[in-house]
Amino acid sequence: MKKILLGIILLLNIVEAQEIYATFNVKALHDAKLAFISSGIVNKVNVDVGSYVKKGEILAQLESSDIKAMLEIAQTKLKYAKKDYERQFKVKDLIDEARFDTVSRRYENAKNQLAYQMALYRKTFLLAPFDGVIYEKDIEKGDGISGLMLKTVFKIQSKSRRKLIVSFDQKSHKLIKLGDIFTYKVDGDTKTYKAPITKIYPRINTKNRKMEVETQANNLMSGLFGDGYIKVSGK
Repeated sequence: MKKILLGIILLLNIVEAQEIYATFNVKALHDAKLAFISSGIVNKVNVDVGSYVKKGEILAQLESSDIKAMLEIAQTKLKYAKKDYERQFKVKDLIDEARFDTVSRRYENAKNQLAYQMALYRKTFLLAPFDGVIYEKDIEKGDGISGLMLKTVFKIQSKSRRKLIVSFDQKSHKLIKLGDIFTYKVDGDTKTYKAPITKIYPRINTKNRKMEVETQANNLMSGLFGDGYIKVSGK
């Protein structure tokens, strides 16, 4: 009986200590291609390659004097439509119902027109979708932009947050669990890093018969690669 128990304990220790060899590539945790969805002439470009930006920061702007004029017209129409509505509302029990409906409809239309013109105006600004760094730029002041043919004018990635796309042989796909620890080294770096598996991709790459998982890191340059071992619990 003791021999059987010792054998079971030894087997469990082997399983718990099992390590799976894996390679990885470093990618930005957030990465986006930015384009205008409106047409016009580029009036301002506020950033360049290497610029660090905050979420909501204006990266570039189209010439918008015509849209701005229409926006001001819509604001004026709403101002007077609102005054008319408020006057008629005070005496609505004394006037014809159809007249009050006309005034109400005019007021609602004015609000809708203002919202529409505001939406058009906002589309002339290209904003940063998250905090990050600009790593590619293809736009200059004076460029013509067509909203019908989307063109990437900026590429942005998270400043320091990274994800490692970790690949390993498909034979081990049943062993990997969220939270398993990946111990790795970046090519050319002697330092050892550790991080838990945060995502398991539910597919096998049919070209190389590899499975992929993901873990996160900080302050590594995108495009780096390396290898390491995933320690699995076996449970």
